[in-house]
Amino acid sequence: MESDVEESLRKRPRKYPFSADSSSRKQFEQYSGRTFAFTGEVNFMQDDDNRLEITRTKFGSLLKRHGDLTERLARDSDKIIFERLQKEFEAARASQTEEICLDGEEWNDGLLATIRERVHMEADRKAMHGDADILACPQDKITYKIGNKVICCLEGARIGVQYETSFAGEPCEFYHCVLESKSFLEKMTVLEHTVPFFLPIREIENDLLSSNAMKFIDHVGDLLQAFVDRREQVDCPCM
Repeated sequence: MESDVEESLRKRPRKYPFSADSSSRKQFEQYSGRTFAFTGEVNFMQDDDNRLEITRTKFGSLLKRHGDLTERLARDSDKIIFERLQKEFEAARASQTEEICLDGEEWNDGLLATIRERVHMEADRKAMHGDADILACPQDKITYKIGNKVICCLEGARIGVQYETSFAGEPCEFYHCVLESKSFLEKMTVLEHTVPFFLPIREIENDLLSSNAMKFIDHVGDLLQAFVDRREQVDCPCM
């Protein structure tokens, strides 16, 4: 009897895992493939992150170099403008026929209107008759000094304002602001200046220059003097 049972067992076909069930085998292969695929995706994402970080670092370095270069060029440009305007103001004061010192109420809108009219008349006369007529019939060139401000007429219907700052009675830097208008009746605008970039001269121009040019000129001077005072106080904490 036992021999018959053993014989029967030997003849029964053995079942290996997935040998009879092809769908189960395919499922196993799919899971195995997906595991490898997932691992590959993780590695690919890590490579992307590394490349992105390298690109970000390079871009940050490039932005820093660009900022440094922009700042250096701006400083060089400001220096060139300052030197040119300083020479122009020195020439205007050297050629003046009179310097008038004003105080208090003598500095008013009427005087500023007179200065504007003078620069436009001079520009029109030069445009009509040329330099020969100007040399033959020279006009008075008057410079006005009001406090720490020097106002003079510049070529091309421009009004120049030079601010002479000081601290504790000692002179400090000069700053310049050049105003122009297309005609006597049109509003003035700031053509160029050497005011530090962090002082809001353009905002002051928009708020004051078209409505009250005298107040604009005074306010810029007050800002510049306040800046110099504060800077010198920080540099000399004993004060």
